[in-house]
Amino acid sequence: MVLPTFLHTIEASSLSVWLRESLSLLAYPAFLAAHTIGLAFLAGPSVAIDLRILGVAPRLPLAPLERFYRLMWLGFYVNAVSGVVLLIAYPTKALTDPVFYVKLGFIALAVTYMQLIRNRVFRDSALSAESIAAKGRSLAIVSLCCWAGAIIAGKFMEYTYSYLVYPS
Repeated sequence: MVLPTFLHTIEASSLSVWLRESLSLLAYPAFLAAHTIGLAFLAGPSVAIDLRILGVAPRLPLAPLERFYRLMWLGFYVNAVSGVVLLIAYPTKALTDPVFYVKLGFIALAVTYMQLIRNRVFRDSALSAESIAAKGRSLAIVSLCCWAGAIIAGKFMEYTYSYLVYPS
């Protein structure tokens, strides 16, 4: 009984109704676009770093890529804010879909591995370039798998939900 009341309360809020029903491009479409751009700034550089650690573009020095972490964290915060707003628009759709929780799990793991790579690869000044690559290889593989899992789960959410809004 608590969950239906909670979901209905959010869906009945003026913000939720505006996001769902407004024809304005500043409503749902703008937050969806921000979410997509945030994902590009978060996952894109992370994947580039992972691929570089795995040997793609070997002439590209690894150390300068650490500068992308600011951009990745900016993308994370944009995604967190836009994701909460998108959740407010359709809370029943997301919160009753197990795939949503799979997506969140993959994101949590991907961000954790992103930070592990920073701490264990970029911040260890005692390591040579070869040691850094070897140390980060398994981290990069797991990171790539987590980003792929998060993106695939996010895409599947369009097809796996049971209710768009809570049934009356």
